[in-house]
Amino acid sequence: MYFNLEEFRTVEAAAERIFPKDELGPGAKELDVAYFIDHQLASPWGNSTREYMQGPFYPGEATQGYQGRQTNAQIFMLGLKGLQTYSTSSHNDNFENLTEEQQDNILIDFEDLEGKNKVKLSGISSAQFFAMLQSLTIEGVYSDPMYGGNSDMEGWKMKNFPGHQMSYMDVIEEKNFVEKDPHSLSSMHKH
Repeated sequence: MYFNLEEFRTVEAAAERIFPKDELGPGAKELDVAYFIDHQLASPWGNSTREYMQGPFYPGEATQGYQGRQTNAQIFMLGLKGLQTYSTSSHNDNFENLTEEQQDNILIDFEDLEGKNKVKLSGISSAQFFAMLQSLTIEGVYSDPMYGGNSDMEGWKMKNFPGHQMSYMDVIEEKNFVEKDPHSLSSMHKH
């Protein structure tokens, strides 16, 4: 695992607040989104292997995105550390131990939609971290289960998404809409 246990629990709690369990289906925790994020940070994406990472580094315009030397994983970990620091300084406890309302308020401060810049992080903005956390959470909910999230394809089932079907030959000529059970990429390789 990329995360230690405390980091994993923090990510799990934060992702659950972004995509909570409700009457429509499971939340990020049940869908193993924290495992997906862990795997992403340890992957070539986390190491920014497809990004241009050579200097010089100048402050970019807001439309240009991040312009620096840190990898995606380093950016995420700076934000995660900032999330814990902000939680303990404002509520004297770790993020995962706070009430849902307190967690939501902290995430709202990190999202910084009003541009108040309440949360100061070193090297990145809190909004940058929140955007990454939010994006990874949604990706983990709806990704193929072989990447660590979307446990039992429950994210797909909520959307009636069939996943990766080998063929639609058996239903292509049907007049009515046909629902198919979802299949993941890994289900295509049964031996």
